[in-house]
Amino acid sequence: MQIIRAQAYARAGLIGNPSDGYNGKTISLIVKNFSAKVVLYDWPEVEIILSQQDKCRFNCIEDLVEDVKLSGYYGGLRLVKAAIKKFYEYCEKRNIKLRDRNFSIRYDSNIPRQVGLAGSSAIVTATIRGLMEFYGIAIPKNILPNLILSVENNELRITAGLQDRVCQVYEGLVYMDFDKKYMDRYGYGRYKQLNPRLLPNLFISYRTDFGEISDVVHNNVRERYLRGDTDVINAMKKFALLSYETYKLLLAGKRDAIGPLMDENFDTRRKIFSIDTKNIEMVETARKCGAHAKFAGSGGAIVGTYRDEYMLRKLYRKLSEIGCKTFIPSIV
Repeated sequence: MQIIRAQAYARAGLIGNPSDGYNGKTISLIVKNFSAKVVLYDWPEVEIILSQQDKCRFNCIEDLVEDVKLSGYYGGLRLVKAAIKKFYEYCEKRNIKLRDRNFSIRYDSNIPRQVGLAGSSAIVTATIRGLMEFYGIAIPKNILPNLILSVENNELRITAGLQDRVCQVYEGLVYMDFDKKYMDRYGYGRYKQLNPRLLPNLFISYRTDFGEISDVVHNNVRERYLRGDTDVINAMKKFALLSYETYKLLLAGKRDAIGPLMDENFDTRRKIFSIDTKNIEMVETARKCGAHAKFAGSGGAIVGTYRDEYMLRKLYRKLSEIGCKTFIPSIV
């Protein structure tokens, strides 16, 4: 019996808008400390095995409430089902004949939930990777993020952008330019993998309680952007400019100069987004330690630069005092 194993890693947004559905620019890095995994194998029927995140039995009513806060009402089950549907439709639209075989699929993820480390898109990415291998289907690398995004955007009506999916498909450190004219012409953006060794010392810290659901975070800003809100439009332009400046600094070997740009990125975000005070406290705590920091995604986790081991130890201590876990991201 053939057993297929596929996975996708967490990601952190180094600079730019966290999702970028606004035709901007951004830089993201893969975080191999956490991943979503799927296992597929031949089975008489198509069956999705429930994971721990889809549990329906609870010790008490409080346990059920906490589970809903963390995983929502469907866990990752709806992501897997929607990914399978969109994969089938992708093949059907292109007259790609799938072999007559069924499968059982199960998923698991240790990516912290609701802290902006792209846990949902990782489940979708891993599922589609597994299906591609199971059926022997090749999808072009530059097109694959679009398919992954369509699972959440079109199928589940979740507001999201391409950044997470591009980073999870390409991996490593990725510079992305979502120029509208280029995307309208080719259907995807300009994606360039960079050498992670260009990066300064980085840390990531995340809340151990619950962050903010990204769909809720993004929706209001999306509406304002579509209405032509000047503040939002100018902020998106600023995010793109900061990303391009960071890209040039990294290529020039000036890694230590990007920290202040990360600070500016967060300060710009703070002007247009309503941000939970606990998430603001994370950034402010890191800054008081002498570090530069911004959100790694929509909130609940931060990514930042630190100078030396002394500062890193201080970050571990001070962020732990406010209920956060801190670690060094593994990129390669």
